[in-house]
Amino acid sequence: MPTRLVPISALLFAAFAVVHGSQAPGAGGATVYEGARLIAGDGSAAIEDSAIVVSNGKFTEVGRRGQVKVPANAARVNLNQKTIIPAIIDTHTHLATTRDQLVDQLRRLAYYGVVATLSLGTDGGDVPFQVRGETIPNAARYQTAGRGITMPEKGRTEVPYWITTEAEAHKAVQELAERKVDIVKIWVDDRNGAYKKMTPELYAAVIDEAHKRHLRVAAHIFALEDAKGLLRAGIDGFAHGVRDKDIDDEFVAMFKQRPNVFLIPNLPDRGIAGNLAWMSDTVPADELKKMQDAQAARKPGEPEPFQIQARNLAKLSAAGIKIGMGTDGPSSGWNPHVEMADMVAAGMTPAQVIVASTRTSAEILRLSELGTIANGKSADFVVLDANPLDDITNTRKIARVYMRGTAVDRPALKMGWTGRGSR
Repeated sequence: MPTRLVPISALLFAAFAVVHGSQAPGAGGATVYEGARLIAGDGSAAIEDSAIVVSNGKFTEVGRRGQVKVPANAARVNLNQKTIIPAIIDTHTHLATTRDQLVDQLRRLAYYGVVATLSLGTDGGDVPFQVRGETIPNAARYQTAGRGITMPEKGRTEVPYWITTEAEAHKAVQELAERKVDIVKIWVDDRNGAYKKMTPELYAAVIDEAHKRHLRVAAHIFALEDAKGLLRAGIDGFAHGVRDKDIDDEFVAMFKQRPNVFLIPNLPDRGIAGNLAWMSDTVPADELKKMQDAQAARKPGEPEPFQIQARNLAKLSAAGIKIGMGTDGPSSGWNPHVEMADMVAAGMTPAQVIVASTRTSAEILRLSELGTIANGKSADFVVLDANPLDDITNTRKIARVYMRGTAVDRPALKMGWTGRGSR
């Protein structure tokens, strides 16, 4: 961002702090955030009139106000009428591979309360691995699967490894292991008959080699029969739900027998028009108008692809399957909030979706310091103006975002993108 914006954002942020209470740590290095409804992200009941103490970037005390030990001289931040949730995690994206664009995407995620993401299989070159190792101000944490693995798909992206033999499968995984990828991504899909699909022999070779090297494998799928075959082969997670038909009892039973296998639904377009004004902080006005006009032109009713996947998600959720949240997109930052609303529309409760988007997604990415608001965890949380348990779209009503105990400088980010300060 241009240097000239920093003084402006500093003034804006200072004014915000005067109105809402000091955000600097007290003399003892601690800050207590009190008065908000607290949704911890672990599925427990919300705590009304809560207090959380943050020191050195971590939660040190969490509970009801008046029952939490607050250090002497701690700074106090009044959050009456607010709701706190853990920071959101997007477990399936496809982000840029040039540094400036990637960092911008990670900052857009942070602006919308998303503090970690995994880019799944389209990352060529060194930049993603370099950025992964950095702590960038006002930017989400980043993980990468590097190059994914698929059968040859001429005309589509050539970033993934194209394999046709088991030897090539083993070699691809070996190279990924050398790069220390966070997970291995495979595609098992014929793209509506346009390409040959990865065979059971090939994906079994990938999974076996990955497991030997202590790596997990996530699969892009479409068909139910492929999902069953992958479960038999030892897959660790699905980067999509079954999309060709309604799942059967056999598949649910197979899934339940493998409690560590995760599902990232990535629901398709629900076809529902809505007011997109909440995106105006990061989307230029002319682009936002085009998006809004396109929504208004939609035919009423949910498309069949959404209906199929919604029924499948509801069935797996009812069966207790491990479900995370992911968007499968080049992130504009706001995508996870749309996905969360779609998951509720599919039949999950707002509370279940919050757990999926925080604790379970942190478990999928193996980020043990994230996912819940609890003693010892990193102080990554979102302050909302309304209760998402009443309406999941209230996750979009963001007052503040904190990462490692520090407020994301949303006024400066917004100024950099739109030239406008906070309202």
